[in-house]
Amino acid sequence: MSEADANAGAAGESHSYQAEVARLLHLMVHSVYTEREIFLRELISNASDACDKLRYEAITRDELLAADPDLAIGISLDPAAGVLSVIDNGIGMSRQELIDNLGTIARSGTRAFIEDVTRTQGAESQTGGSGLIGQFGVGFYAAFMVADHIEVVSRKAGESEAWLWASDGAGGFRVLPAPEARAANVRRGTEVRLTLKSDARRFLEAHEVERIVKAYSDHILFPVRLLAEGEARQLNSASALWHRSRNEIDEEAYKEAYRTLSGQFDEPALTLHYRVEGRQAYAVLLFVPGMRPYDLFDPSRKGRVKLYVRRVFITDDADLLPSYLRFVRGVVDSEDVPLNISREMLQNNPIVVAIRKALSGRVLSELASFAEKDGDGYEKVFETFGAVLKEGLYEEPERREALLDLCRFRTTAGDGWRSLKAYVADMKPGQSAIYYLAGDSQERLRSSPQLEACRARGVEVLLLSDAIDHFWTVATPKYADKSLVSLSQAEVDLSEVPLVGEAGPAEAAAPVGDPEALVRALEETLGERISGVRRSTRLVDSPVCLVSGAGGPERGLERLLARQQPGEGPRAPVLEINPSHRLIVSLERRLEAGDRDGFEDLAGVLLDQAFILDGELPKDPAAFSARLTRLMSGKS
Repeated sequence: MSEADANAGAAGESHSYQAEVARLLHLMVHSVYTEREIFLRELISNASDACDKLRYEAITRDELLAADPDLAIGISLDPAAGVLSVIDNGIGMSRQELIDNLGTIARSGTRAFIEDVTRTQGAESQTGGSGLIGQFGVGFYAAFMVADHIEVVSRKAGESEAWLWASDGAGGFRVLPAPEARAANVRRGTEVRLTLKSDARRFLEAHEVERIVKAYSDHILFPVRLLAEGEARQLNSASALWHRSRNEIDEEAYKEAYRTLSGQFDEPALTLHYRVEGRQAYAVLLFVPGMRPYDLFDPSRKGRVKLYVRRVFITDDADLLPSYLRFVRGVVDSEDVPLNISREMLQNNPIVVAIRKALSGRVLSELASFAEKDGDGYEKVFETFGAVLKEGLYEEPERREALLDLCRFRTTAGDGWRSLKAYVADMKPGQSAIYYLAGDSQERLRSSPQLEACRARGVEVLLLSDAIDHFWTVATPKYADKSLVSLSQAEVDLSEVPLVGEAGPAEAAAPVGDPEALVRALEETLGERISGVRRSTRLVDSPVCLVSGAGGPERGLERLLARQQPGEGPRAPVLEINPSHRLIVSLERRLEAGDRDGFEDLAGVLLDQAFILDGELPKDPAAFSARLTRLMSGKS
């Protein structure tokens, strides 16, 4: 405990950390990351956020800035005491905000963050773990990688009392009124004081601090000054990167801007930097990440593009891009939006609406250009974010054509990605539709009997395994005037497409008796487990498969909806039979011979087999086992 903390004595209050914070701190305290220097990036980023927040609040309360209008961040070094301090004159924190902000983690995904850090401890932690810090608002705790003890003194703008938060990273923390001497140094804002570990003393060297600031924080909008030997020396350029010319910025500067703006530590796959002049004037700096952000599938589906107005941060909740582009990170800085506009009014502001529309179109066109210039690079982006991008096919019909051109698919043509444009160009003579099959996994789809007729004719099939695929296919009836047809829904007519070579049923046999009698008998025997039986045009090698009834949703969508509505299972499917398969012929013979028991057992097993091939368990596993046992033992 520090002298200030000790002197405060009984005036302080002890608090326990939130359980997940305690786990996180344990990881930080015992960290072996080689890139521990990122703690300084995180503290400077937090200080910048505090200055941003004050500048926004001062739009309507100018008295908050009146006494100290020049917002800045300072770094103080005391080698003799082993102390490094980061000071800002931003918004500051009240007592309760210190407790809430430094004792809990409110953002979703924290558990995933901790599990990933835990998993990357060891060999991978040398590179992987440091890339996770900062993604969940936990950047402050990175300081425990280098510090034995941390004290935070903060005075909220407009308030008279300053508070001291103190912790050694174990057990909990204390909050108490700041001693007078310490409070005098923080008239407004926050001082984070780190007592460094013995193996972290290199961060007390001025040249090392300068190197870190230039590498990670050069683009921070506020001056970052080194406070040493009675003078303050500015270490960063403190200019808005997005307002500078592209010719002035190298790739490394873009990467560091991306890492600060996104909270990620990877490299951007695509950078968009441009300025718009005319009816609206605004600067844009956007990035498509190389890695999937942890909050990509957060239920709120909120975007993370920050809105600035004349270099003043307004919000990162302005929804400047639609939800299906929420993986894009960056900044839009407008010259025209009123500075004093409330966050609630942003959604309907005509300038913001115009920016939003233009921004979406520009991002899509840049993605299309990227796909044309670097097909392999774009496919990596689509593999990472394609499931999100496809949400736009369902949600934004007016951009559906552009989005379809951006989509890539796994197909039966091979293991690579395919565009719809390439699919249509390679359609077989006599083929009039684009065929697809949707399900839970690529492996299950590739083994589905519903592919057999297409495979026998060399017809390519889209294999769709993302949950969103069940929805956008319903809303997208055509592409390039070709209908999209599900192989698990309704009847499929491929009679105009010739077979490939000697393709045909592997176990064909001549049907016996009346085919319609077999259909009627199966419908009677299987009852409510099915909605009907019909002879299949899509089966070649398999005896049976399941499809949706006419007019109903395809099977995958039915199952997905059923999972979201407990108690409501999917509708009974249609059972399709392959009349030339030897098992179906055997079934016919049992019917002709009056072997009712054998017929019922074989019919039940074939239906359960169809459910298994469709990715479902038999409705009655015990009955399935009993039927199969009787058939294998010759007792049916």
